[in-house]
Amino acid sequence: MGYARVSSKGQDLAGQVRALKEAECVRIYVEKVGTREKIRPEYNAALGDLRPADTLTVTMLDRLGRNMVELITSAQDLAERGHRLEIRTGPLAGIYDPHGAGKVLFVVFAAMAEVEREFIHERTLVRLDTAAANGKHGGRPPAVDGDLLAVALARRDAKESVTPSPRTTASARSTLYRTLAAYDEAAATASGSVRAAP
Repeated sequence: MGYARVSSKGQDLAGQVRALKEAECVRIYVEKVGTREKIRPEYNAALGDLRPADTLTVTMLDRLGRNMVELITSAQDLAERGHRLEIRTGPLAGIYDPHGAGKVLFVVFAAMAEVEREFIHERTLVRLDTAAANGKHGGRPPAVDGDLLAVALARRDAKESVTPSPRTTASARSTLYRTLAAYDEAAATASGSVRAAP
């Protein structure tokens, strides 16, 4: 079984679904559920359909859960039910081993994923504060939200294409590239301010 998740309605699930099809998942559960929502209906449906010794496949570690606690409890729950967890990419790619070193590594990388998410959130806030200080205030809702920016930054760090799908329109790509450039400029400005402080 495959499970794909994004946090925002503006994000695209196509890349995850394509990767799960390549992994030969017989059924794929997809959902768009925000970090503040308590219930993940499609994830729960996937759990209900898994039989003992079945495998739940996700494309990346952070698709399994939205924070460190959810990642760890989901992995433990799968193991206790007799299911296997497969992570397709990232530092823990492969079948997760819930015993010994595998469990320790999972906790470490789950913590790192949450810390990175917090850093991205903080850097985004710095960019917004810098823009506001320069007199740039929001109008209509941004085309690139925090979740999409976080995905683009992670893809860029991994030397992958920052666009979520090959079918992304030229206009959407341009908007994403402008947002990344603004983010980099804000981060550089903030870094320079810190170095210049007495």
